[in-house]
Amino acid sequence: MTDFPQALTIAGTDSGGGAGMMADLKTMQARHVFGTGVVVAVTAQNTIGVQDFMALPTKLIDAQFESLAADLKIKACKTGMLADAKHVQAVVRNLKRYDFGPLVVDPVMIAKGGAALLATDAVQVVRSELVPLATLITPNLPEAEQLTGLTITDAAGMVAAGVALQKLGAQNVMIKGGHQTDAKRARDFVLLADGTAFWLSAPRTATSRTHGTGDTLSACITAELAKGQPLRAAIRTGKAVVTAAIAATIQVGHGHGPLNHWASPSLAVTEDEA
Repeated sequence: MTDFPQALTIAGTDSGGGAGMMADLKTMQARHVFGTGVVVAVTAQNTIGVQDFMALPTKLIDAQFESLAADLKIKACKTGMLADAKHVQAVVRNLKRYDFGPLVVDPVMIAKGGAALLATDAVQVVRSELVPLATLITPNLPEAEQLTGLTITDAAGMVAAGVALQKLGAQNVMIKGGHQTDAKRARDFVLLADGTAFWLSAPRTATSRTHGTGDTLSACITAELAKGQPLRAAIRTGKAVVTAAIAATIQVGHGHGPLNHWASPSLAVTEDEA
């Protein structure tokens, strides 16, 4: 009765439904995994931007973790928006207390509309306390720069950032190249714990409807890990799902619109050894 694949997202809500915990749960459902959540923060948000947010009391975060551990069989988990240093530390404390399987860290720092979702003083806590717990970390280029202190302008910079994040303690690293808007293809660099490195590439879609891209990717990888898929296969599936979800656009909202979580995985993703 408890063997059905179950995954956990530890993140903030998005009242607009396109990102954060809402995107995570939609993605997990689409991948045939039962999704659960520990809410760290609540946002007032739509496709135009984040109007306000409030982090929950850490006592309630502790209670959510305890509640899940007492009943469910979580096979993989992920983090998203964690708000500030105090809340990052609360999440780290609970991740050390309970075994929820492989951990995918999506180091959410800035929303698509530009709003800060992680306080400046929390970056060091993420770097020193959360990153070492990560089975996989999936930063975009600005997030990778913040965590490593490097400036990333090309493929060599992405490789260097991957190596630096492994030195910080992350077992596996996926540096997302979506912010390189001058490129015809969206290329991501993956560095695995055994030293294997490769690139994933897919056609770039010219659209502003990319709200929740990082959440969807990390949630998809988490869902695949909960099903027992190998990490490399899970990462490739994540790339294929996000590529299709961006390309098969839906018309919702007036700003950075959401992805299409109904889309079937794209067959246009290619893989090349680094």
